[in-house]
Amino acid sequence: MAQDTGMFTVPQTIGSVLCCKCGILMQPNAANMCAKCLRSEVDITEGLQKHVIIIHCPECDTYLQPPRTWIKAQLESKELLTFCVKRLKNLNKVRLVHAEFIWTEPHSKRIKVKLRVQKEVLNGAILEQAYTVEYVVQDQMCESCSRVQANPDQWVAAVQLRQHVLHRQTHFLSNLEQLILKHDAANNAIRIKQIRTRALISSSVNRSHGVKFVEFLGKVNSH
Repeated sequence: MAQDTGMFTVPQTIGSVLCCKCGILMQPNAANMCAKCLRSEVDITEGLQKHVIIIHCPECDTYLQPPRTWIKAQLESKELLTFCVKRLKNLNKVRLVHAEFIWTEPHSKRIKVKLRVQKEVLNGAILEQAYTVEYVVQDQMCESCSRVQANPDQWVAAVQLRQHVLHRQTHFLSNLEQLILKHDAANNAIRIKQIRTRALISSSVNRSHGVKFVEFLGKVNSH
């Protein structure tokens, strides 16, 4: 246990220095330069992408993650923000602090993201800077949608769910459709439709997608 020496403790305070460039009073840093002068001397966003072209499928509302992966994402969603950030090259040269969308017209085919980054600069001083990246959206159908467009009847797997009731009081199919949408269970389906109130049909271009959809239906039906 520490003993009381009877001596006064003098609180330590951070001293101030003059900026070596403009002479303003500031807290000391490794560069002895204020933030404004540091930014005028060093642009940590130099060499980072400011304009990017991204490919969007207008049919299934997915975005191409090169080389061949298509990602489902809504406008201004967390998924789309993550996709946009991952498309940036050389971002590993700085430390990403924050990223957010800047509002644009929904039909402008432009997505803007504001990023705030940090980097160690002169003599180890940490500089933080914000910049904006503009993404130009180019519409192009994905492979699955292209095949469907060329031949609407071309599919490999079809899943059909029938409701064996004589009356229309039950809302099972409608509720099931909501669950499918909620869990994105039909993301890989090229077509899903309800025939009157008695059947639900899903068509896929890949058998494994059809099997996965059947497994989802089995889990829902067991609850």
